[in-house]
Formats: sequence, C-alpha cells, structure tokens
Amino acid sequence: MMQEQMGELSDLDKTVLATLSEKKLISDQLEDDISTDTFGQRIADKVATFGGSWTFIISFMTFLLIWIAFNAFILLNKGFDPYPFILLNLILSCLAALQAPVIMMSQNRQEEKDRERAKKDYMVNLKSEVEIRLLHDKIDHLIIHQQQELLEMQKIQLDTMKDLLLKHTKGEKE
Repeated sequence: MMQEQMGELSDLDKTVLATLSEKKLISDQLEDDISTDTFGQRIADKVATFGGSWTFIISFMTFLLIWIAFNAFILLNKGFDPYPFILLNLILSCLAALQAPVIMMSQNRQEEKDRERAKKDYMVNLKSEVEIRLLHDKIDHLIIHQQQELLEMQKIQLDTMKDLLLKHTKGEKE
C-alpha cells in the first residue's frame, strides 16, 4: 500500500514496515545512544550551557566591575592594567575567540540530535498512519461482511414471511 502511494521506499520506510510485519514497537529501536559522545563534545555542551546562562552573565559582569574598580579606584589608575584597560580587552577578546567556536560546536551537535529526533518522529508517525489505515481497512471489511450477513438474514426473513403468508392464505381458502 505504501509503495503504491509513495513509489520507492526509503530506508526509514523499510524500517517502519519491518517493525509492522514483526509486530514490534518502533520506539524500542529508537533509543538515544549517548555513549558515543566524546570528552570534547561533552565539554562543548557544558561550556555552551554555562555560557548561555544568567549565572555566567552575572558572574562575568561582577568580574568586570571588580577589575575596573580595582584598577581605576583602588590602584588609582597606576596598577597593572590602567585605563583604557588593554589587558582586560585582551582577556575579553580571547574569551570570545574561544567561547564562540565551542558554542557553535555544541549547536551543531544539537542540530544533529534534532535531525535524528525528527527522523525518529517521522518513523513513529508513519507507522501510526499505516496502522490507522490498516484498522480502517479492517473496519471496512467488517462492515461489508456485517452488511452481507444482514442482507442474508433479511432474505431468510422475507422467505419465511412469504411462506407464512402462503400458509395463511391457504388456510383461509380451506
């Protein structure tokens, strides 16, 4: 039925049909395999999670204010990083240069995970659609079969009524 409507079947479609024919749950085969993450990927995810949080923003703003206050007011602008805070600018540039690619790596990994989830959702939805169509076919078959039985019962009842009517009319003639 799917091949007639869709033409050539993809690997995902074949997987769905295999689970249908084997009467297995497709969700059993769709477990996330987290063990394939490398150490660097896990660190990238943690850096991206922390770098995009309010905790990071507030703590970094606090660090900046302390740095500026310490150099400008406590050391009276004669400390290790006087105004215009060149060392602070260097630190911020290095942080941005390192943090941006790490966050992009994490986003790419998240996109890959989202694509896999979308494939899995597609397979579950496709299997549900096929099963619903099969149920519709079964119900249609049952309804047709039931209508045929009703027609046969009505024929039998009509024949019985004709026989009774004939017997009744013969009984009145006698």
